[in-house]
Amino acid sequence: MNPIVQINPEDNVVVAIRPVAKGTSIETSVGTITALEDIPQGHKIAIRPIAKDEGVVKYGYPIGHAVKDIAVGSWVHTHNMQTNLSGEIEYTYNPKDCALAPKETATFEGFLRKDGKVGIRNEIWIIPTVGCVNDVANHLANDNKDLLVGTSVEGIYAWTHPFGCSQTGADHAQTRKLLAALAHHPNAGAVLVLSLGCENLTHEQFLAELGDFDPERVFFLTCQEVEDELEVGRELLAKCVAFASQAQRQTLPADKLIVGLKCGASDGLSGITANPTVGRFSDLLIAQGGSTILTEVPEMFGAEGMLMDRCVSTEVFHKAEQMLNGFKDYFISHNEVVYDNPSPGNKQGGITTLEDKSCGCVQKGGKAPIVDVIGYADRVKEQGLTMLYGPGNDLVSSTALTAAGAHMVLFTTGRGTPFGAPVPTLKIASNTQLAGRKSGWIDFNAGTVATGESLDAAGERLLELVLATASGKQAKNEINGFRGISIFKDGVCL
Repeated sequence: MNPIVQINPEDNVVVAIRPVAKGTSIETSVGTITALEDIPQGHKIAIRPIAKDEGVVKYGYPIGHAVKDIAVGSWVHTHNMQTNLSGEIEYTYNPKDCALAPKETATFEGFLRKDGKVGIRNEIWIIPTVGCVNDVANHLANDNKDLLVGTSVEGIYAWTHPFGCSQTGADHAQTRKLLAALAHHPNAGAVLVLSLGCENLTHEQFLAELGDFDPERVFFLTCQEVEDELEVGRELLAKCVAFASQAQRQTLPADKLIVGLKCGASDGLSGITANPTVGRFSDLLIAQGGSTILTEVPEMFGAEGMLMDRCVSTEVFHKAEQMLNGFKDYFISHNEVVYDNPSPGNKQGGITTLEDKSCGCVQKGGKAPIVDVIGYADRVKEQGLTMLYGPGNDLVSSTALTAAGAHMVLFTTGRGTPFGAPVPTLKIASNTQLAGRKSGWIDFNAGTVATGESLDAAGERLLELVLATASGKQAKNEINGFRGISIFKDGVCL
């Protein structure tokens, strides 16, 4: 089998899908070439001469430029190419028709809530408004599991964090907004909001942020106001369980599903196997009336050409433009360069520049129209593909996807990671070696695409796993008990 793949006919590099030894003859679209050096798996090989300052093209888009002449058969990486990115740019809107043909809607077994929303889990969520009560929240979650015996409630979880006090301005508002959004999440059959009593995030502020809520579903405990917060907490959790246990799984259409799309610890195969597999899944779900969410704004820089013209209207385009340039301003305001993103692990896996990473990252969004752009801790409003303001950081962005309403998160990875969001977090390996080595972390192997499985077949296979997970099959992060939140922070800590 040919050891390389050329992603787009316009590319002047190919990617090694397995290690290529120096002197190996390689069949390419431009003829047979010889590897001039050892090329690691996931890394790029020049198939045409690339002159100094000429663009390096992958995915059909420039991912940087050569800093010296690069000969055919050479390894192309950080030693001979650099990014093209700088600061803000002006985008132009050239809308294109990317509507998907409707497909018959599949079903899953989920929980229909009183407000018409749908959950794929029936859990009790304890949400601290301040980090001072984290240990109380954990005690309540761990010590009251006996309340669940004989009910349809599937667990009690505390989403601890260090914030809710000593914050000002936008940080304080973001914390308040995100915690309130979690309280509305339909995977929670009932919620206990746990406060201390003297924090910046007051009970009154939280109520105002929460807006309309069902008092049979959401309960409040201020620890300073009771003699024994653990005893009172247990009483309130018993009420949470009594309410949530009224819900039972029932057959529901897949158009009710909202799925978050995320990648982390990527390698050179992520944009060839795992991410486009997720993209095929995303298109399949959206064609059935479902919704997906694409975030990680810094990992859209350099790949905007794959996204912007898919916006369904000028209004959505301008929101996308403001989101992208706004995040660049965020970098610049902290005296950080826009393009300093690929991690050491990314580079070791074959990703050279932010454009290289971004063009692979946005493959997760498939080809569907972009129906909306929302801010951090905002909730999805439109059916289809939504872009969400959030960083690349795995824990922060996965939490933001959850707050936006994602029932689960699809997390592609080339190197592996154990963590999980509050919702099921399916880990999708970009290579078969990882899937075999870390089977306790990985839920789905997309490395099969590198050895012949079509992306369409892999996407269908992933849809089956998503529907099974929505119906109660546990993700590896749930089995391992790896779940948590992380809140976006920018400003000062008092």
